[in-house]
Amino acid sequence: MQALQDSPLPNIPVSQNPKVVIIGAGFAGLKLARSLNKKKFQVILLDKNNYHQFQPLFYQVATAGLEPSAISFPLRKIFHHSKNVIFRMAEVHEVDSEKKRVITNLGFLEYDYLVLAMGADSNFFGNKSIEAYSSPMKTVSEALYIRNKIISNYERAINIEKPENRRSLMNVVIVGGGPTGVELAGAVAELRNNVLPIDYPELSFKNMKVVLIEAGENLLGPMSAEARQKAKDYLEKLGVEVRLKTLVKDYDGKSVRLENEETIETETLLWAAGIKPNKIKGLHEEIYTKNGRIHVNEYSEINGMKDVFALGDISLLQEEKYPSGHPQVAQVALQQAAQLAKNLPKIERGEKPSPFHYRDLGSMATVGRKLAVVDLPFVKFQGLLAWLTWLFVHLMAILGVKNRLFIFLDWSWNYLSFDPSLRLLIKPKYVRESERAELIEQK
Repeated sequence: MQALQDSPLPNIPVSQNPKVVIIGAGFAGLKLARSLNKKKFQVILLDKNNYHQFQPLFYQVATAGLEPSAISFPLRKIFHHSKNVIFRMAEVHEVDSEKKRVITNLGFLEYDYLVLAMGADSNFFGNKSIEAYSSPMKTVSEALYIRNKIISNYERAINIEKPENRRSLMNVVIVGGGPTGVELAGAVAELRNNVLPIDYPELSFKNMKVVLIEAGENLLGPMSAEARQKAKDYLEKLGVEVRLKTLVKDYDGKSVRLENEETIETETLLWAAGIKPNKIKGLHEEIYTKNGRIHVNEYSEINGMKDVFALGDISLLQEEKYPSGHPQVAQVALQQAAQLAKNLPKIERGEKPSPFHYRDLGSMATVGRKLAVVDLPFVKFQGLLAWLTWLFVHLMAILGVKNRLFIFLDWSWNYLSFDPSLRLLIKPKYVRESERAELIEQK
């Protein structure tokens, strides 16, 4: 680590413009970098991946509806013609606010303005067993892992003679009744109802359970009462077993143990029950809230840290309408980034920046083909129109014309045929270090 602290990140062009370092290329980080393109800043965008991930459609990768490449976009391609935005694939280990440096796995990088936009990861609430055995869905690779796991389980189940011994392989349990859990449950149920019986005619899917578990009293908690009830009705119509006010106590990879209820046999526990902000070393503990988010002021600047900002899921700004902070959704991140892009030139010129105020544009969730719920500030509606609205909004939010075209074609084919063609079991080959050494010696 000391060597990294003493070695600068190589091949960073010298610039006379103020240097803005952005950590994380999610919705907030990428929006800010694009908004500062061609402005009088040197912008350095850091991320551990070399692509942007469109998280709202992870569940479609997990259920064989879309290819991973359709919702991922190369970061370097976005800035092909940019003269002031530089991307580096690096992992940030620490922030040194006194020296105005960030320490990465490639060396240190000095900044004039630092923006933290690292996003959030799955929250297992301290349960190590659930963390070890369940399948979260916060990255493209995790979504692809879920797809492989589901398909692999059915390939295994078809070779088991007794139906009762197939139960744990066939059942799917989703924990978390937010948009991710609801959309994932609906997609899995439609696979169970329409696709898997054709692929595996030897198996009886009448006994396959798709269970959605939510600890709270309602699904889609922040949405309207109409949307919550309709979403529950739609899921139950698809054959999803919805369990509200139910707490998951433990999971051992074979069965889910519930509080005051019987256990559910399953080897597929999909975890969508909460998120926790990603942290970074070097920041004082007093800037964090109890849930791990970072206190920021109305300009997205971290309290007590000059020229250091936090955006998106990791930040917490208390407003009159949002005393507990804004919801951890993409719209907040995008609006914060857009406002900060306007404020940074003002700050550089010594002018007073403009405060950020969140504008709620509405929320939506799809529950299956032709089924969705939409809450807009001026109207609420459900059903087919809501589903078409959901399709349009998400399609327009995708980066790249080619990605939009591919997704549109995939959605059109899946709607007409109800037979997604991406049910491929792709297993990466893994060779242990000892085996690799033996192979080298043999050669």
